[in-house]
Amino acid sequence: MVHIIFGLFLYFPEDKTEYIPAAISFTAFFIAAVLTMRVIVKVSKRQEEKAKQLEEQLQKQRIDD
Repeated sequence: MVHIIFGLFLYFPEDKTEYIPAAISFTAFFIAAVLTMRVIVKVSKRQEEKAKQLEEQLQKQRIDD
């Protein structure tokens, strides 16, 4: 009974060319995910630099006052 139920969710095609569209879409989404992650890291580094500069300015102002 369990074999029948779980067998409904698994599908392994005889014709292996049916995997090609899945591989193409997986590759496209994987590349998009990698590029998105790289953009997030770059933006984060820029924001970190701006925050450090702002902190240094505030410390200089505090010392001058």
